[in-house]
Amino acid sequence: MRVRPIEINWHPRMPIFAKESFLKAVGDEYGWLGGFSESGELRCILPYTIVRKSVFRMVRFRVETIPAGPDFDVAEEKDFLNLAVGYFRSLKADMIIPATANAIFRTYPDGADAAPYGTYVIDLARPEEELWRNVAKISRQNIGTAKKAGVSILSGEEYIDVSYDLVRQTFKRSRLPFMSRAEYGRYIEGLGEHAKVMVAVLQGTVHSSTVYAFSDHCAYAVYGGNLADTQQGTMKLLQWEGVRLFKECGVKRFDFFGARIDPEKGSKQEAINSFKRRFGATLEQGYLWKYPFHPLKYRLYGLAARVRSGGDIVDAERHKLGRPGGGGA
Repeated sequence: MRVRPIEINWHPRMPIFAKESFLKAVGDEYGWLGGFSESGELRCILPYTIVRKSVFRMVRFRVETIPAGPDFDVAEEKDFLNLAVGYFRSLKADMIIPATANAIFRTYPDGADAAPYGTYVIDLARPEEELWRNVAKISRQNIGTAKKAGVSILSGEEYIDVSYDLVRQTFKRSRLPFMSRAEYGRYIEGLGEHAKVMVAVLQGTVHSSTVYAFSDHCAYAVYGGNLADTQQGTMKLLQWEGVRLFKECGVKRFDFFGARIDPEKGSKQEAINSFKRRFGATLEQGYLWKYPFHPLKYRLYGLAARVRSGGDIVDAERHKLGRPGGGGA
């Protein structure tokens, strides 16, 4: 296996987060790294960004390793990631930080700090009638309640600002930081025509919203938010209409954008997983990981993450590695 930078050649059958305009919007530097066999065959692609914050220069992946052939196995991916680490070290990066919640790797490189993680996915190739039957009874009832109350599902660029406000308020209620309004705008602008902002409206008030990023490959429910006293069923109705919309558009998968593995009983994380599972979504498991190049800056990054939000997702979940259901690589 060999690695080298390759030209960005995105098409709609690939994840939207590999698209150049998106990578440019969320990174100070960006590119695609290719993995090649000894014979020169392209075996995989890893889009990446490099983010500069204060004294840190950090690699962050927005999507997992993309196979370039049907027989690209986990052992080969691990070899590739080991070499990729060397490449990013040569770029003088300080560290690789955890990927975004959709980027679920099948394995991780030697020496990485890793944690089990997953995401709930719906196969949109199934008939709509089957998709609806797969939604749990209680969720179908809640969707019906929202409809009877008069909730309407709308979409358009004019809802970007109200969507931002709802997401930020939702994060604030959980005592979590969120990006600035300008960063949010750049994020959606980077997606271009592959962004969809949908809202649930009741009597002229937006109760729930979700920003979707999509291509033919997959639709991702990236950022969602609710009013604190939202009408029952608004977010469930919104997600169901999102499923129907993307299916009609010919998208192959619907991804709820990340899930913790085996969360604590009664926790908010367990409730979020239950919300996604009740849509008939299947949990796909893998790993998130990070890697130090500059030990001191890596420790400083960890301290800053703990002060800002209680620590990053790998630190929060790494104790589950090797447990039943937690996996190991």
